[in-house]
Amino acid sequence: MTAAPVRVVIVDDDALVRSALAMMLDGAQGIAVVAEAGDGAEVPAVLDAHPADVVLMDLRMPRVDGITATARVRARPDAPEVLVLTTFDADEGVLRALRAGASGFLLKDTPPAQIVEAVLRVAAGDPMLSPQITRRLMERAVDGATARDRARVALAALSEREREVAVAVARGRSNGEIGSELHMSVATVKAHVSHILTKLGLDNRTQIALLAHDVELA
Repeated sequence: MTAAPVRVVIVDDDALVRSALAMMLDGAQGIAVVAEAGDGAEVPAVLDAHPADVVLMDLRMPRVDGITATARVRARPDAPEVLVLTTFDADEGVLRALRAGASGFLLKDTPPAQIVEAVLRVAAGDPMLSPQITRRLMERAVDGATARDRARVALAALSEREREVAVAVARGRSNGEIGSELHMSVATVKAHVSHILTKLGLDNRTQIALLAHDVELA
């Protein structure tokens, strides 16, 4: 039985970018572009009409920006994952989008094969992080000391094993890789990740990674 394709909605105010992404992704095995939107304001209606697994979200749009749109998407009961698209690797909006619930981000000049891989990984619950760029963003984050303090308090609520899993998540490890490194089953890794999210009131693995980076654990 063939698995259902990953349903993707593309959100970007540049029609040429949308067209190029749609052509590329529709030609990839296991992915189907179900809709497009030219502004964050259009996203709720688009998702009502076209349920999706992943939203490719531009940051800079004229009416409703990608950060606000991401928060609205992640607040939906049927929330798809959000993969942010940005032109600038040092855009501070990326960090804000991640904190709003995005599962990762891509630069718009990312090679097509990597964009396809990112969509598939995010849809499978394995967010796509760019450790080098994330580290640069963390260095630019405003009020870093306060962020570190909040992260320390949050991570103190975790067990030692949960902290080990959190650090591995921050290093971009998949569930299988974490299981191998920490000598546990994938099911146990998933359970630990679920417990971490619940304890810390987070939405996804990306936010776990950000906390760990805040206190320089990864």
